[in-house]
Amino acid sequence: MRASVAAPAPVEVPTLRRGLAASVLRTRGGQIGLAMVTAMILITFVGPLFAPYSPVQSGTGPPASGPSAQHLLGTDALGRDVLSRVLDGGRGLVLVPLLAVSGAYALGATLGVTAAYRGGRVDRLIARGFDILLTFPPLLLVLVVIAGLGTSVAVVVLTVMFVFLPRAGRVCRGTAQAVCVEDYVTAAHARGDRDAWVMAREILPNIAAPTLSDYALRTTYAITFVATLNFLGLGAQPPDPDWGLMIAENRSILPVAPLSVLSPAAAVALLAVGLNLVAEALARHWAADTTSSQGVVL
Repeated sequence: MRASVAAPAPVEVPTLRRGLAASVLRTRGGQIGLAMVTAMILITFVGPLFAPYSPVQSGTGPPASGPSAQHLLGTDALGRDVLSRVLDGGRGLVLVPLLAVSGAYALGATLGVTAAYRGGRVDRLIARGFDILLTFPPLLLVLVVIAGLGTSVAVVVLTVMFVFLPRAGRVCRGTAQAVCVEDYVTAAHARGDRDAWVMAREILPNIAAPTLSDYALRTTYAITFVATLNFLGLGAQPPDPDWGLMIAENRSILPVAPLSVLSPAAAVALLAVGLNLVAEALARHWAADTTSSQGVVL
């Protein structure tokens, strides 16, 4: 015998109104991740004010020396203060990935939502474009672009943006496809609302949770990717106090001055892990909100 339960209310895809920030703070991992990211951003932008030495000044102490009262984290291979370089070396590694991933999502969301909403030939054309862009190996693409255009912040930002564009676009397209079939989108279309208004007002807010979760995760990938480029000498150039560049410059003195390598490596790791924890909390919010919004029929 089948027992019936009252039909559930129409399912509404989770939106920003459900309290994404509160959901992140509600979980232990989200709290830790947000605290780590906040601390690293403060160190990145406020830390240079407290640097005891110039981050590019050589000979402030004996080369490759350990921690001391004058140099709390020791000195690097050129006698530069490691603490000063760590405090001053994170801006590029924060700003470049944020600019690149934000640009990738601004364009990717526009293309992905347009593809999902229009469907048909437009959807196939944009989807195939994403597939073609995904065939380019990221590191090889960066090598080719930098070889042709040279190394600069603008070139690195645009190249990393190009690398993450198809990935962001596919995420936005996939989540928007699930929203485009909802009744409120159909009703808005039937009212005669303009397509741009429907996409901006009805679709984009309702894909916010998975999009923000993937945005945080892509930013994590971008940070490690940009740090790798700097380590290989394809991004920041000496004597810039960049974390990835510091690891490359001081790896030869790791046995005698380990903090010159471990300090910038720990800074990169803390920033990446913090963003990953925030992304995981957002993903759990999306999964829990989607599950709780579904009715059960016995």
